[in-house]
Amino acid sequence: MNRRNFIKNGSLCTSTLLLSGALWSNFANTKNDKVYRIGIIGFGDRGSGLFNVLKDFPGKFVVNAICDPLDFRLDNAKKMADTNKVKLYRDHRKLLENKNVDAVIISTPLNTHYEIAKNSLEAGKHVYLEKAMTFTVDQAMSLTRIAEKHPNQTLQIGHQYRYSPLYYKVKKMIQDGYLGKVVQIDARWDRNWNWRRPVPDPSLERKINWRMYKEYSGGLPAELLSHQMDYIHWAFDALPTTVYGTGGIDFYKDSRETYDNVQLNIRYEQEDMIGNFGATCANKNDGYSFRIKGSKGMVSLLTDDGIFYPETETRKELEEVDGVSGATKIAWTENKNGISLVDSKLKDGSFYAFEDFYKAISENSLPDSNVYTGGNTAICVALANDSIYNGGMRKWKPEYNLSPQY
Repeated sequence: MNRRNFIKNGSLCTSTLLLSGALWSNFANTKNDKVYRIGIIGFGDRGSGLFNVLKDFPGKFVVNAICDPLDFRLDNAKKMADTNKVKLYRDHRKLLENKNVDAVIISTPLNTHYEIAKNSLEAGKHVYLEKAMTFTVDQAMSLTRIAEKHPNQTLQIGHQYRYSPLYYKVKKMIQDGYLGKVVQIDARWDRNWNWRRPVPDPSLERKINWRMYKEYSGGLPAELLSHQMDYIHWAFDALPTTVYGTGGIDFYKDSRETYDNVQLNIRYEQEDMIGNFGATCANKNDGYSFRIKGSKGMVSLLTDDGIFYPETETRKELEEVDGVSGATKIAWTENKNGISLVDSKLKDGSFYAFEDFYKAISENSLPDSNVYTGGNTAICVALANDSIYNGGMRKWKPEYNLSPQY
């Protein structure tokens, strides 16, 4: 975009840079008055959290079944749900036999995702499957083929940043050239916490703290960094060329198996771009950090807020748009170094994801986060973990490029 067009399109620039959370409702409208009956499989922190999110959709979803193999979680379900209306199960296969359940949410340990999603599709249910989609490369490719055999059912993957109004706007900024040529992504998700949940009985350690054991979990890359990886795939319509990772159990010497400190370097050769993705459990200063760096400017994102930092020449152009062309004023930050991207509080990302889940089921359309995109990200995570634990660089193979033509 040359300078003349940049100034000419000042109003477009302003509308792209300034985001109101209310705008998203225009994307999610669908003509349907059906209330879909939901079964939640896995009622830990995530499953119970999504149960609360669904309360915001009284005219679209109702939870009428909950499944978890652990008694104390079913006890929690009894406290949160009206058991006169919500049936409880210990075995997901029994829940899937319930003809009054239209769709399921799967929020179980990663190593169970493939089997439960497969069983759910074969039982005729729509599926909202938490990230990462699958544990292994082979499972991602297999679940894609299974989903294609059930074209009337929705399979949506829980990478909710694909639905965030903020992240949607940043994708548009990238596409419209406001960042220029993007060359680097720096993404972190840090914490200073051992990641452990309380265990009421020592025999339940591996079932409750499954994220710490390789048999069940993809560790930090799957549970945290997969969100940012998936967003890059989406925003740039890109997939990795090579994946290299390193890490270790560097702080919490507590018999865990998954690493508490990881760093990934991902090369996107066709885009001439490098992605750096890292997480540690031993320092929370950066917390969630997501910086997309281009020749015209950088976007710095939090989960629900963002700032655009223009480079010097881009800043001059924006100031002319802002002060001379008569365009709506750009929302500069207090220190005048950046431009705020959000002017109102956004909802939790899962809210926007459920809006699209309802739309996809109602219209039999492919959700933004689907079996193909979710499969690509699951493959990326699996390659990253293979590199982290076994050493060496992993190359992306052509057969990993999952798509509706697959």
